[in-house]
Amino acid sequence: MLLLGIDVGTSSVKVSVVDSQTRKCISSVQFPEAESEIIVPAPGWAEQRPEMWWEQVQQAILKCHASGKYNSTDISAIGIAYQMHGLMLVDKDQNCLRNSIIWCDSRAVEIGNDAFNAIGKEKSLSHMLNSPGNFTASKLSWVKDNEPEVFAKADKAMLPGDFIAMKLTGEITTSVSAMSEGVFWDFVNDAVSKDVMEHFGFSQTLLPKVQDVFSEHGRLSPEVAELLGLSAGISVTYKSGDQPNNALSLNVLKPGEVAATAGTSGVIYGVSDKLIYDQDSRINSFAHVNYSSNEKRIGVLLCINGVGILNKWVKALSGAPDYKRMNEEAVAIKPGSDGLRVLPFGNGAERMLNNKIVGAHFKNIDLNIHSQAHVFRASQEGIAFAFRYGLDIMRKNGMSPQIIRAGKANMFLSKVFCQSFVNACNTPVELFENDGSVGAAIGAGIGAGAFGIDEVFAHMSAAKRIEPKQHELYEELYQDWKTELNKELTSRH
Repeated sequence: MLLLGIDVGTSSVKVSVVDSQTRKCISSVQFPEAESEIIVPAPGWAEQRPEMWWEQVQQAILKCHASGKYNSTDISAIGIAYQMHGLMLVDKDQNCLRNSIIWCDSRAVEIGNDAFNAIGKEKSLSHMLNSPGNFTASKLSWVKDNEPEVFAKADKAMLPGDFIAMKLTGEITTSVSAMSEGVFWDFVNDAVSKDVMEHFGFSQTLLPKVQDVFSEHGRLSPEVAELLGLSAGISVTYKSGDQPNNALSLNVLKPGEVAATAGTSGVIYGVSDKLIYDQDSRINSFAHVNYSSNEKRIGVLLCINGVGILNKWVKALSGAPDYKRMNEEAVAIKPGSDGLRVLPFGNGAERMLNNKIVGAHFKNIDLNIHSQAHVFRASQEGIAFAFRYGLDIMRKNGMSPQIIRAGKANMFLSKVFCQSFVNACNTPVELFENDGSVGAAIGAGIGAGAFGIDEVFAHMSAAKRIEPKQHELYEELYQDWKTELNKELTSRH
């Protein structure tokens, strides 16, 4: 039995095929090779075309088939991971009504703040574990207020993974995990929040059917099966946001376990068995993939919007041929980058900074000292320090990891970033040969009953472990960086 995993990211779509017996990846591809466009209609806004995702999913699946490493008709289940918090709207004929308002879009911040005050801070936090903030429900309210003709035509509002499953099967479902990441879910009552729906004036019919993450979310239609060289009727048995999915792929399922990613955005994601929340909603709590009403598993998420996107911007501006060259040049510069400091917050409102739009900043540039290599290193150190800033917030809320697990991908491929991250956080990191699309395939296997969630990772082992070094030096560098950040935050009061 083969399992197909699809990971719909901001930059590209990744697809993997995994053997259910060995749990080994047979083939894995990415499409496109270049990073996908983010549409910016106004400052602080961010959108992508849902049909672009669907086109990329099709091309990625066909590209994976072209490897010739497996028989595509042996694929028996499909899993989907996707960029979180986006808003998708379709009419009754399942036609897209507008571009998706994606995770890093900031237009709905004030709408969410108003809802937070109207519902009540304590009730919002104790029931939804979050402020409505800049999440999917608030984005939907923005459409209702500003594009009433679009809202009037909307039959279903969903998240990006729900949309891809709809394109594959013609059916629209969602999950508790997805509803919670949109801040539609009431954890006390284990139901869609009446407070959120009534405050925003949403009809319950606008939301898809809610079911388990690991369950049948529709069967592949004959037309799509023929198009993609797959067997008609195979099931989509798993859908998850990219961060819960990444945690699943790293075997981060039990209370106290913590995962990290450093792609376009950066995330630290820990698991708790308590309904915990931050009083200022700077970190966010959602239902994890193994959440149930009987056994609470809450994913506590720190998100930094400006991570890999800063590295991408620096690469484009410098004309560096690839990230490998940037990392090699950065290694030659000593820690601290000779005083150059970078604040990486140039991708919309940052939740951990109370939804302020701080922007990216390069501080203390000395034209006689600082080279291109200094910029490469300082950017990666700035990202590592941003992680440390967020981790301190998580620690104040009871999440104190003894070790952090991460996939050997994206910025964790950089020696400078890895060591800066570990040193600044003073926490070891274990790197694994994992991938979001492989995690989605594993999720599909769990949903299809090919194996249990407890047995999947029995023989999983880290590819590399990185221990903290020079923590005192990095603590000094971090405090210096934090001083620069505080200056910017103070100037925005």
